[in-house]
Amino acid sequence: MPPPRVMLADDHTILVEAFRKLLEPQYEVVGTVADGRALVETAPELKPDVIIVDIAMPLMNGLEAGLRLKELMPSVKLIFLTMNEDPDLAVDAIHSGASGYLLKSSAASELMQAIQLALKGKSYVTPQIARGLHKSFIKGPRPKTRAKSLTPRQREVVQLLAEGKSMKEVADVLKVTPRTVAFHKYQIMEELSLRTTADLIQFAIKSKILVP
Repeated sequence: MPPPRVMLADDHTILVEAFRKLLEPQYEVVGTVADGRALVETAPELKPDVIIVDIAMPLMNGLEAGLRLKELMPSVKLIFLTMNEDPDLAVDAIHSGASGYLLKSSAASELMQAIQLALKGKSYVTPQIARGLHKSFIKGPRPKTRAKSLTPRQREVVQLLAEGKSMKEVADVLKVTPRTVAFHKYQIMEELSLRTTADLIQFAIKSKILVP
């Protein structure tokens, strides 16, 4: 039986190479990418069983990429990694279809355990987050955030602008015209009652479209 197929999505090259060395004796690493857009574009072709996803990726964050991949590949297992200890971010990851959630400071053995459980249809949350995650769920459903009122394309535009890209740079990434980007930005600012680019950046961070 061939080994399970794993894909790595992280913009830190050293970390990716460390994960590859850790995993390759037991798993087939079928590909690596450094941003969420590349992940969404290449994962359906590579057909991994498990994807290890950094949440704080450029161009498209890991949560957004995970949501899209779950629509394209319902059976794929997503294991999210982050440096952010906010339990609400873990809740968002689970809503994005996570089978695993770990901090980047977690032990390597935790990652191996998370992959093994994911392949069995189970889930794993690092103990450092699990208690706060439980409390977040006890609070009950959170109210719909303003970010949820945006379309997927609008959330892309928000992240790219919040990363400091110009209208032309955003247009190049999205393969549209700068005028189209300007129209999206105008709609977003109106929808969210924002006045400045600084307001947009603050919104992107607060709503976890741009993850520190």
